[in-house]
Order: sequence, then structure tokens, then C-alpha cells
Amino acid sequence: MKKIVKRKSIRNYSSSSAHLRLDDHEKLCRIMQEETNGKINEVKNSICRLEKFVIYGMVMLISGMGTIIYKLLLGG
Repeated sequence: MKKIVKRKSIRNYSSSSAHLRLDDHEKLCRIMQEETNGKINEVKNSICRLEKFVIYGMVMLISGMGTIIYKLLLGG
């Protein structure tokens, strides 16, 4: 008959530190993601503002050209 030997379970402290490192990494990633999203929103707002300037400039250019063409057609 074989004798059953009960082994002590060895606690692995590196696994608990690995969990802590993983949690810290996830927190850091979350913070960096929030910062990145904030920067993306700032760029988006800047682009929207620039689009307004470009559209305004196009309207002014087209209206000026239309005025010049109108004056030339009337016999300026």
C-alpha cells in the first residue's frame, strides 16, 4: 500500500505582485487613454474652427468674383 504524502502548498508571492503590476498598468493605461481622448477632442474643435474660416473665405471669394463678373457683364 502506497503512503499518501500531503504536500504543503507553496505560496507564490510573484503572482500577487504580478496582479498588482497588472492593476497598476491598467490604471496607467486608463489615465493615458483619457488624456489621449482629451487631446483628440481639442484637435477636433480646432479643425471645426478652421473649417468655418475656410468656408467663410470661400463665400467671400465667390461673392467677390460674382460681383466682378456682374460689373463686367453690365459694361463696366
